[in-house]
Amino acid sequence: MKTFNQKKQLFYIHFKAFILGCFSLFCFAPYNLYFLNFLIFTSFLLIFYKNKKILTFKQSFIYGCAFGFGYFLSNIHWITISLTFDESFKILIPFALIIIPLFLSIFIGLATVLSRTCVDNKISFVIYFSILFSLFEFIRGTIFTGFPWNLIAFSWSQSIENIQILSLIGTYSLSLFSITLFCSPFLLFVNKFKIKDIVFLGIIFLMFISNYVYGFMVLKNDNNFTYSDITIKIISSNILLHDSLKSNSEIKEVENLITLSEPKDEEKTIFIWPEGSLKETDLRNIKLYEKIFSKNFSKNHIIVLGINSTSGEGINKKYFNSMAVLNNQANIISTYHKNKLVPFGEFLPFEFFLSKFGLKKITEGYNSFSKGSDRKIIKLAKKFNNISFLPLICYEIIYTGKIKRKNQSPDLIINISEDGWFGNSVGPYQHFSHAKFRAVEEGLFVARSTNNGVSAFIDSKGRVIKSLKNGKSGVLKVKSPIFLKNTFFSKYGNNLFFFFLLLYILFFLILKKYEK
Repeated sequence: MKTFNQKKQLFYIHFKAFILGCFSLFCFAPYNLYFLNFLIFTSFLLIFYKNKKILTFKQSFIYGCAFGFGYFLSNIHWITISLTFDESFKILIPFALIIIPLFLSIFIGLATVLSRTCVDNKISFVIYFSILFSLFEFIRGTIFTGFPWNLIAFSWSQSIENIQILSLIGTYSLSLFSITLFCSPFLLFVNKFKIKDIVFLGIIFLMFISNYVYGFMVLKNDNNFTYSDITIKIISSNILLHDSLKSNSEIKEVENLITLSEPKDEEKTIFIWPEGSLKETDLRNIKLYEKIFSKNFSKNHIIVLGINSTSGEGINKKYFNSMAVLNNQANIISTYHKNKLVPFGEFLPFEFFLSKFGLKKITEGYNSFSKGSDRKIIKLAKKFNNISFLPLICYEIIYTGKIKRKNQSPDLIINISEDGWFGNSVGPYQHFSHAKFRAVEEGLFVARSTNNGVSAFIDSKGRVIKSLKNGKSGVLKVKSPIFLKNTFFSKYGNNLFFFFLLLYILFFLILKKYEK
């Protein structure tokens, strides 16, 4: 049985882990103080190592969960804002604030408890911890539809040079290498001067410097993009979500979007309106807008917008969060139904049971959205130079290695979103940072339109060509790029992560044999 002093000591150990996790907030957008990761991860391992006798397997799990709870509580606390738009959901705020970060912390807890068998002052421990931490990041990003929000690699989002490697290895692999880098100073604090440690640290930092130089050279030598004569206008309306959810407000929103669009009859233009541009009208009834569209747009115009749609009737009726491509007569050219739905936000898990308690999805309407069956490239007519784009709605942009098939070769990504659900928090900036990563990974430009949030045009190297800050309305006018080529990562996807993971495991086994 533990004494009072032992319980007190354990409390302080877990509390320190929690505080370290909370500090991770400043490593990501909009702060981007990635160097704090050195302090956070080195301190985490130091505390773990120095208290390994008192940290049993159970306590090691709690220690990891304490860090993870601070990590996710600080980084995704904005999810509670989405529950303030409907009175019936406000009672769930404590649940969302505590239970969701607590659940996500389990992944870090498992990585920590499994690494306890190897806690030591040796290089192999750093490698072993990096393997486990990155592996459980991958599991978190894929299990139960996945939530790969703020993987460690995203702390590099403002260092454009350091993320050029994404086109070769992807986000999960960059996370693996980043964790090793951030943990490596641990060896300096637990060992006396050892040549092998200095050599290891030298190699790690040489790799970091080499990656930066590689990114610098890529950016320096790759500025000659090819553009078509087709204009793209990215519209950000910045209508407060509270106001847009009110009934009879849709026509005013459409009029506002048209005013911001400033269509010119002779200019071939693709107008990109944000997610939820039409909240009250079903896509089946889009012809209601034929008159206002034909009055303001010409045959040289294409409108891409977010709208709800349905299929079937009665008990077979399905609801979709969709992206529609329309012409100036409000005729439907193409439609995409969102594939990755937000749990509770767009569908109610265990709906048959929970709906009996009066619960529903957070977004408008009572019924849950259905998942789209496929994500196909949308190709426009010859008049628009056969431009093709990959449609992504809202947080579909956060999924690395899963946004398109390797045989698909679009000219750009169009991402529409409504980040008003994040409120005036770090959420919109974190969401936007993920779009940069997809651009580099896939080698594609990203045209991103949000109502509330950061609207932007991002080139295939992750550089922001033009942007509108969160809380600003306006239009971004650019020329459509012509597709360059698929990246190495876009061909092989997350298989590359497992390749590097296997190399790490092999290196770990060699180290264990050598260190005995």
